[in-house]
Amino acid sequence: MAVLPLLLCLLPLAPASSPPQPASPSPCPRRCRCQTQSLPLSVLCPGAGLLFVPPSLDRRAAELRLADNFIATVRRRDLANMTGLLHLSLSRNTIRHVAAGAFADLRALRALHLDGNRLTSLGEGQLRGLVNLRHLILSNNQLAALAAGALDDCAETLEDLDLSYNNLEQLPWEALGRLGNVNTLGLDHNLLASVPAGAFSRLHKLARLDMTSNRLTTIPPDPLFSRLPLLARPRGSPASALVLAFGGNPLHCNCELVWLRRLAREDDLEACASPPALGGRYFWAVGEEEFVCEPPVVTHRSPPLAVPAGRPAALRCRAVGDPEPRVRWVSPQGRLLGNSSRARAFPNGTLELLVTEPGDGGIFTCIAANAAGEATAAVELTVGPPPPPQLANSTSCDPPRDGEPDALTPPSAASASASAKAAEAGPPTDRGVQVTEHGATAALVQWPDQRPIPGIRMYQIQYNSSADDILVYRMIPAESSSFLLTDLASGRTYDLCVLAVYEDGATGLTATRPVGCNRFSTEPALRPCGAPHAPFLGGTMIIALGGVIVASVLVFIFVLLMRYKVHGGQPPGKTKASAPVSSVCSQTNGALGPTPAPPAPEPTAPRAHTVVQLDCEPWGPSHEPTGP
Repeated sequence: MAVLPLLLCLLPLAPASSPPQPASPSPCPRRCRCQTQSLPLSVLCPGAGLLFVPPSLDRRAAELRLADNFIATVRRRDLANMTGLLHLSLSRNTIRHVAAGAFADLRALRALHLDGNRLTSLGEGQLRGLVNLRHLILSNNQLAALAAGALDDCAETLEDLDLSYNNLEQLPWEALGRLGNVNTLGLDHNLLASVPAGAFSRLHKLARLDMTSNRLTTIPPDPLFSRLPLLARPRGSPASALVLAFGGNPLHCNCELVWLRRLAREDDLEACASPPALGGRYFWAVGEEEFVCEPPVVTHRSPPLAVPAGRPAALRCRAVGDPEPRVRWVSPQGRLLGNSSRARAFPNGTLELLVTEPGDGGIFTCIAANAAGEATAAVELTVGPPPPPQLANSTSCDPPRDGEPDALTPPSAASASASAKAAEAGPPTDRGVQVTEHGATAALVQWPDQRPIPGIRMYQIQYNSSADDILVYRMIPAESSSFLLTDLASGRTYDLCVLAVYEDGATGLTATRPVGCNRFSTEPALRPCGAPHAPFLGGTMIIALGGVIVASVLVFIFVLLMRYKVHGGQPPGKTKASAPVSSVCSQTNGALGPTPAPPAPEPTAPRAHTVVQLDCEPWGPSHEPTGP
């Protein structure tokens, strides 16, 4: 029992267990300075010559500065698990690519500096995870595209967005309109040519908007601008004022910028680029009464147009004004026309009906409108019955040569029938202007003499094809009463009018008087003869070459036979004296030794022989020659 009190006395002397020590910090990357002794932890590596994000970063760091290095890409693993990072600077590197989700773990990040790099676009996943971001600096890059969803994760927290000094021609204006807490928006030194109306209406906390040095010709008034006092410069402005900077733009100073002219300002650096009367003048020095607009005036419209059913039709309307008018079309039934399955409306004022129907005929109204007013013009469209199919003449193989008009002939029966049908589908023909002769690409136009009109200067011929509706003009001297058109298309119907241009004695102005109109159809194009196919040409050449070779061989054989007959059956160069004797043994005069037999002669035709008497005897030892 005495042992127990002894043990109780020794217990206080036992060493108490030590608490767990915090994990040792990661080593500081080479050429960097690390603050790890006190919170917040920071890693500072500016100008360290780094080629990539150091892999040995302390993941507990709250501040990471990697500016003025040579980092070219930010990978997914470079900043992984840095959940406590508050400030990240990657300014003035050579970053061209940021991996999708590279900042996904930086949910506490409040400031991200990516200025001074080489980014060309920003996609939807590259800024994912930055749900607490307040300052995003993307200036001095090469950004040409910004995805609509690139700022979705930080849309509710972002306070400062700098996109200046980039190559942005367009912006996701709808996405920018959702930045409800932004108070500084830098869009200066880009390539923006227009800003949609109401683009900033939901930015209730916006305090500074910089659109300096873009390509803006006008700035539309915005509901935000009407709710806040506006100043052109921030110096001395109240806290609630909106500072708007817009210098360095080619402003078109008309009535659309009167609201901007009424701003309070402290300098006059902005200037007008147009109209010519105000070009180069300081914006603030131009009086409000000089910001004027011109109502639209319709300068050109399509003449009455007649097309067969099922064919396309193009109605054209051109207008001028300041600002440039917007052209719209109204159907004969009073409906506003736009892009649909049967019609297309173009910004230049052209309305194209893709397929016409009999019910499409009537008066179409062109409406040109701008800020100063509107102007209207009527265009008549007649839709006739569909034309019957026509067969081109395919029996002739002598088309007109390039650059020359086809021969003018009196209208054929088929052409006269086509002209009659076209006349039924369109307005009646005025017999004062006659098309007496026409072919496939040319026509001779004649009209009565108009010299009794006082002060006549010239004639004007206007014509167009129903297929393209492009009006062509020709100016003719006043002494002429006919003209040859040589630029027509074959197989088409043309509407042609002749006008007399004269000087009005009452007003002294140039006026026109119609002489007459006519509608005619050109002849169908003649189908040219087809050239022989390549295989046919190749076979013909081979046969011709073979025939030449055979003929040459036959002529050569014939020449040899003729020469053979001329020389009496002997080869050329030999004579009868050298003809061999058929059988020779020895001569009777006792010549010494046997005579070798010559080679057997070739059989020849019968001829006269010189007979030589020979005494042939067997040759042997008993028949040795004796003396004389």
